[in-house]
Amino acid sequence: MDPRNNRASASDDRSTQRDAATKLVRDQLDAIYSRDPRVMTPAENTPRQQPQPQHQQHHQHQAGHQEKEESQQQGEHWQKYHTEWQQYYQKYYESYYVGQLHHAIKEKEKSELPKDEAAELQKKEDISHLREKIIVNAKSKAKSARKSRHFIPLFSALLVVVVVAFLQYNQLIIANVQAYVSPGAIDPQNIVIDPNSGAPVSSEPRLIIPKINVDVPVVYNVGYDHDSQMKAMQHGVAHFAIPGANSVPGQLGNTVLSGHSSNDLFDPGEYKFIFAQLDKLQTGDSIYLHYNSVRYTYTINKKEVVKPSNVGSLLNMTDKPYLTLITCTPLGTATNRLLIKAEQVAPDPTKAKAVDTTSTTGNDAVMAGNAPTILERLFGGR
Repeated sequence: MDPRNNRASASDDRSTQRDAATKLVRDQLDAIYSRDPRVMTPAENTPRQQPQPQHQQHHQHQAGHQEKEESQQQGEHWQKYHTEWQQYYQKYYESYYVGQLHHAIKEKEKSELPKDEAAELQKKEDISHLREKIIVNAKSKAKSARKSRHFIPLFSALLVVVVVAFLQYNQLIIANVQAYVSPGAIDPQNIVIDPNSGAPVSSEPRLIIPKINVDVPVVYNVGYDHDSQMKAMQHGVAHFAIPGANSVPGQLGNTVLSGHSSNDLFDPGEYKFIFAQLDKLQTGDSIYLHYNSVRYTYTINKKEVVKPSNVGSLLNMTDKPYLTLITCTPLGTATNRLLIKAEQVAPDPTKAKAVDTTSTTGNDAVMAGNAPTILERLFGGR
């Protein structure tokens, strides 16, 4: 005979036994509660009436009728209350005994199975039980964590990291923002309509670049050392006059001006990002310098990226009046220097005066960069 048919037949027998056991439990519970001595009918709750004189019968008849109705209502309420509790306990004990019976049947079925199948079934039950336990614990832990204050140190640490990162890299962040907005504002009186016009201009030295909306003071007569340059750039762009490239507008040679494309947000000065858009300038764009009440016009002819120490790229420009603008690149760093080189076109460059260029270059000259961040100052920056 096929073992699977035997197993199916055994399963049907067990199902029949389970239904019969369930019915037996229900019948026993009904029998127990039907004989509950606490259950009384309304008639049993009504006390016996003693014989009354005839002259009181009419008056008591009405009172007795009212008491009978109240007694019947109380009996009905009690019966309803008792019935509900009886049903509750019946369902409770039924669930309990049926559960015990079901457990016993399962245990018996398990004992009748081959050892390998019984072990596999037990393993599945254990896994299911463990899964339920993990889910319950996870929900409990999550609920406790939401009410816990343990996240406060985590958020505090995260806030500290954000603050430290901003202190260290604020110039990188802000410089890239400034590269997409106007870093300055041209004074209306400095708007150039005709660069060849001989109209007088202010005696204040200024650099004007219409394409990137720059209108900034120029600080002359400063040293080319780093500290002097950094101090001068707090007030505008600084004249970077090194031997061999120390001319001023109107003279032959190279007039070199240095400005920040980025600097630490907490460093003093109003021009920390004045050259943030300098890289947008292209060959043919115009630059203007005001010097001694004269407007000098320059046209860009070259862009170059060099190392900070490569001051030799500023030399050998003595046959005509030139202008070179210096700033740090890439934005937010001081890794390299961007050089924007331009040639004077107005006034007549042939009338430019000569300047002494016989002195040799200072080997210690380095194009200035950015100020150290707060963290660099705290931990050993310059």
